[in-house]
Amino acid sequence: MGFEQIAWFPLCIGLTAAGLVLSFLAFRRRGAASGLRMLAWALLPLAAYLTDALRAIWTIGSTAVGFVANLVFNPVVWSGVAVAGLSVVLFVVSGVLRGRKLRKAESGAPAPAEAPAKPSAQAPAAGRPQAAAKPAVENKKASKGDDDFSDIEDLLRRRGIS
Repeated sequence: MGFEQIAWFPLCIGLTAAGLVLSFLAFRRRGAASGLRMLAWALLPLAAYLTDALRAIWTIGSTAVGFVANLVFNPVVWSGVAVAGLSVVLFVVSGVLRGRKLRKAESGAPAPAEAPAKPSAQAPAAGRPQAAAKPAVENKKASKGDDDFSDIEDLLRRRGIS
């Protein structure tokens, strides 16, 4: 049904008249504030007709209803919604995987694609004791509560005990 096929003026006058009766009743039963608010609502249909805003409201409403009906009853649209959902899931999964890879790189662990490092040829044999060798990287970060044990930790590190 098109916009021109509806008798808008009688409809708007009827809605405004019904609103005026309700606003009079609200004024008598609930007071001036309630009656004035109802009067304001009652005048809106007539104002929409006189300003020709009904055409815009009709166009917006019919477009929204057409969109929803097309969305609900069209399987092609639902397949598009499914593809969009799959895209969102893939974005989330790739973000999680990328975060894991970055965390491993920050912690110093080799990335999964890299091969583990081979032991060097100059490493001491398993049977021979190591003579006062220091570890390659020493962890100098001591927390505040470990100040009492820092001397003991240094002594153990120098002896090769960790």
